[in-house]
Amino acid sequence: MEIIRARDYEHMSRQAANILSAQVILHPESVLGLATGSSPIGVYRQLIKWYEKGDLDFSRIHTVNLDEYVGLSADHPQSYAHFMREKFFDHVNLERANTHLPDGTNDDAWEECARYDKIIRSLGGVGLQLLGLGPNGHIGFNEPGESFTKGTHKVSLAEATIQANKRFFESEDDVPRFAYTMGILDIMQAERVVMVVSGAQKAEIVHEAFFGPVTPRVPASILQLHKNFTLVADEAALSWC
Repeated sequence: MEIIRARDYEHMSRQAANILSAQVILHPESVLGLATGSSPIGVYRQLIKWYEKGDLDFSRIHTVNLDEYVGLSADHPQSYAHFMREKFFDHVNLERANTHLPDGTNDDAWEECARYDKIIRSLGGVGLQLLGLGPNGHIGFNEPGESFTKGTHKVSLAEATIQANKRFFESEDDVPRFAYTMGILDIMQAERVVMVVSGAQKAEIVHEAFFGPVTPRVPASILQLHKNFTLVADEAALSWC
């Protein structure tokens, strides 16, 4: 495990964007695993700047996103499909056909999860996976539990996750209770994993995840076993370490 200590959120974002941009330049047909939430927004913002300067070309890149809320269509303003278009896809030359997310409108969980796993396999797996860290240690929507779930699956969101995400909705009642998420196996099989974490509110869970035991009760802790994992975190997030 490599730890890159950043001064603040902007520095963290640039450091992580350096890693992603190198992947795009050196491996222009890469499969990027992408994340949503507030943590990676700065990374996407920096990548867009470099694209606009002519430094990056995404035309042959494929992407697979970690997750999507069950019950939200791709055009719903709080869907992760909408988030990715707004924060990244619409601002670079990614081919829309090369971007993939779970379909939150598919009520058949077995069918949708099998479909998404098939897409990931057909692309040859993930070259570089970008992650954030949930307040309870979740990665994607792999919530704390008794075991690590392997493939794409439908998950019941933990109360901590609902509370963390309710700020994006008009009320807590509007927050979806279920999501489709890429499984731990797909994440661990990525050739490289980069996680961005910022803020003192994440310091305790960073300590638990990366300086404590590997346990499914802290899903991110499995990344201690990844052969090429980089944690990019600011000083506040690393204050317990």
